[in-house]
Amino acid sequence: MSSAPARVGLGTVLREWGRIGCIGFGGPPAHIALLRKLCVQDRKWLAAQEFEDAIAACNLLPGPASTQLAIFCAWRVRGRAGALVGGAAFIVPGLIVILGLAALFLEGDPPVWVRAAGAGAGAAVAAVAVHAGAGLIPPAWKSTPDRARWVVYLLLGAAAAATVGPWLVLLLLACGLAEVLAQRLHRSTSGRPADAHRRPPAPLMLAAAGVGGGVLLPLAWVALKVGALSYGGGFVIIPIMQADAVDHHHWMTGAQFLNAVALGQITPGPVVQTVAVVGYATAGLGGGLLASVVAFSPSFAFILIGAERFDRLRADRRVRAFLDGAGPAAIGAILGSAIPLARALDQPWQYAVLAGAAVLTLALRRGPVLTLLTAALAGVVIVLAGGPLPH
Repeated sequence: MSSAPARVGLGTVLREWGRIGCIGFGGPPAHIALLRKLCVQDRKWLAAQEFEDAIAACNLLPGPASTQLAIFCAWRVRGRAGALVGGAAFIVPGLIVILGLAALFLEGDPPVWVRAAGAGAGAAVAAVAVHAGAGLIPPAWKSTPDRARWVVYLLLGAAAAATVGPWLVLLLLACGLAEVLAQRLHRSTSGRPADAHRRPPAPLMLAAAGVGGGVLLPLAWVALKVGALSYGGGFVIIPIMQADAVDHHHWMTGAQFLNAVALGQITPGPVVQTVAVVGYATAGLGGGLLASVVAFSPSFAFILIGAERFDRLRADRRVRAFLDGAGPAAIGAILGSAIPLARALDQPWQYAVLAGAAVLTLALRRGPVLTLLTAALAGVVIVLAGGPLPH
C-alpha cells in the first residue's frame, strides 16, 4: 500500500467528501461505493488494489469502518490536513441533519404526526438490526478458521447484547483474546512457530470515566465506547448505548431511543451518528456535539497514527486472530440487540409494524431506509386513524 499521498487541494477534499457526506444514505455499502467511484474510478487518486486493501485494513480496526475509510482516502490524497478536512466534511452534514431531527423529536411537545412517525419507525428498528446482522454472516462464515468456535462467539455476543448491554464491550474483547490464544495453541501443537516472544494484541483498553462532572463525563464515556471499542457493523453499538442511555442513566425513554436508532439509519453519513441523538437527549445541543466529537475522535486517531502501517496491520497474525473472535461476537451482538429493541415497544400495533418490517427487510430484501420510512408512514396512518401513541 502506497504511503506517499497524492497532492490534492484542500478545497477539492472539502467539496468531494462533503458531497459524499450529504448523499451517503444507506450505510457502509453506499459509502464504500461512493468513495470507490470518486477515488478509484473517476479521479484515479488510488489504485483499485490499494482501495481494496484499505477496506480490509479499516475492517480490522474497531469503530465505524466506512468513516475510517473516508478519512484514510482523504489522508491518501492530501496527507494529515486532508484527513482532518475530509473526515469532518464526511461527518458534519449527517450530524447537522440528525441534530435537527433530534430537536424535532425530543424537544417540548412535538406534533402528533411527528410522534407517530417516530413510533412507527422505531417499531421497525429490531427488524433492521436482524437484517444488518444477517448480512454479515455469509462472508464471516466463509473466512473463519474454526466454525465451531465461530458459532460459540456468535452465541455469546447475542446473549450478551440481550442481557448485559453495558458489559458487551468486555465480551467482545474477551472473544478476541480467546481466539488469539486458541490460534496460538493450535500453531504450537501443529509444529508451526508460535511467536512465543510476542505478546497478544493489546486492543485499546480504557478505564471507565468517573461519575462526577454531572452527565458530561458519563456521556463522554458512552461515546468513547461507541467510537473506540465497537467491532463489526454500526448496529453493534445499539445494546451498548441502550443499556447506558435508557436502563442505567435514564437519559432517554425506550421509545425515544428507538427514534434515535431510526434517525441514525435514515440520515446520511455513518450510523454512529446515533450517539449524537443520545447526547442531545442528555445535555442538549452541547451534549450532541460532545458525543459526536468523542465518538469519532478514535477513528481520526487510528488513521492519523496508523495509516502508514496498514500493510503491517493486515499482515499481523495476531490482529487477524483477534478479529476472528471479536468479529462473530459483534455479529451476534447485532442480532441479539433486536431483543431489547423489540421489548421497548409498548403498543400492539407496533408489533404489527415490526412484523411488516421483517417481511420487507428479510423476505423482500428492501433496504433499511425504505423500510424505516415505510414504517414511519404506517405509524402516522395508524395513529391518525385512532391508534394509541406509545407511553
